[in-house]
Amino acid sequence: MDVVIYHNPACGTSRNTLAMIRNAGVEPHVVEYLKTPPSRTLIRQILARAGLSVRDALREKGTPYAELGLGDPALTEEQLLDAVEAHPILLNRPFVVSPKGVRLCRPSEVVLDVLPEQQGEFVKEDGERVVDESGRRVATA
Repeated sequence: MDVVIYHNPACGTSRNTLAMIRNAGVEPHVVEYLKTPPSRTLIRQILARAGLSVRDALREKGTPYAELGLGDPALTEEQLLDAVEAHPILLNRPFVVSPKGVRLCRPSEVVLDVLPEQQGEFVKEDGERVVDESGRRVATA
């Protein structure tokens, strides 16, 4: 299965997502999107396939979101894309592209929707058990 993850290795959610992809027996193409930002066209395509608007994919925490006034509802998709192009950190992560679909994997276990079955237990970095020994998703409260 051909899978691409737009990844930030400094992000725990992104690291957990990458680990779940590998736990499914898939070695993905890893794009560190802060080092190699996706083009404007590619961002549009990813968002369209994920069913999201640019605003849906913006990250506020740890970014210049507030300083740039990006909370203004009058801003157009093109203006928001301009901001993402200038500051790739504004694009939330991780995005995962697979033949089964595209997801913004927040929380990280959303990735399970677009992967083959897990090959064994998976526990997140914070200790939360997501997949049991049989590769089945664990129900959350």
